[in-house]
Amino acid sequence: MYCPLPISDYPNVLLAHGDGGRLTQDLIEHVFAPAFANPQLAQRHDAAAIELGGTRLAFTTDSYVVTPLFFNGGDIGTLAVNGTVNDLAMAGAQPLYLSAGFIIEEGLPMETLQRVVTSMAQAALAAGVTIVAGDTKVVDRGKADGLFINTAGIGLRARAAPIAPSAVRPGDAVLVSGDLARHGISILALRESLEFERPIDSDCAPLWELVESLLNAGVEVHCLRDLTRGGLCAALCEIAETARLHIAIEENAIPLREDVRGACELLGLDPIHVACEGRLVAFVAERDRARTLALLRAHPLGEQASELGRVEQAPSGQVVLRTMVGTHRVLDRPLQAQLPRIC
Repeated sequence: MYCPLPISDYPNVLLAHGDGGRLTQDLIEHVFAPAFANPQLAQRHDAAAIELGGTRLAFTTDSYVVTPLFFNGGDIGTLAVNGTVNDLAMAGAQPLYLSAGFIIEEGLPMETLQRVVTSMAQAALAAGVTIVAGDTKVVDRGKADGLFINTAGIGLRARAAPIAPSAVRPGDAVLVSGDLARHGISILALRESLEFERPIDSDCAPLWELVESLLNAGVEVHCLRDLTRGGLCAALCEIAETARLHIAIEENAIPLREDVRGACELLGLDPIHVACEGRLVAFVAERDRARTLALLRAHPLGEQASELGRVEQAPSGQVVLRTMVGTHRVLDRPLQAQLPRIC
């Protein structure tokens, strides 16, 4: 059983373990949340829902430290744009404006920076957002692993009703928009110089159009979450804990490409813990289950969409996976990230 560590142990733990697991969750619970407590943070979602002059907005920020900087299907620049765009989309908000902050290590080749900035501009154009503010800092050689990027974003929420973990209800259908684990495996393959029969590309992509198609169709969307650090498992566990409900899913409904499945087996990784950068999980009213699945599959980013399971009344805050052999497994976030520095 997982036991939280005393706060005095956290500095060493952070150095040893990085992010993405239970330790980060404990830091949020015991350090950041108490210090910054407010109703927006209490939503525990990818973006804060705020109102300004009667206008419904969403606001978010994220930092990107991926290594290597360039990977199959994207780079740190496309990741920085799409990651923040997707966090806004998960709140049901049309992404509008981004800021970009660059922490540049002394000695970074100018052509590398130019390539990243160009890809960011292209990703912003494709996602329909404008980068309107920014900052640069240069740090000593060896202090930033080349380049770190922070992006913050603001968007316009399409609905007054919250799209957040607190809105999840018993009976909701749980759907995933596509195959899992490609981003994490793509990064690891490059780090370890692994060669597969065909390259495994990251699924990095902006998800607003996919979300917009559900909202425009009048689907009763209760919650959305993109499957970044910690993958599907972390997203479901966080939502179950916040909603204090029970989520039951089927292992045989989880979509995986065969090459990704094989890579995970070879490397000893559980694909439900491996990050995606262009996939979401959706909680929708039961009556909209079939329609939502059809809408997802009609979009290029949702062709492999699948219905995973249901939300149940039991206020356990647990996620239970029914395995392919019919046994049941309680899911939890790992103590540490399986793959650090993937976003």
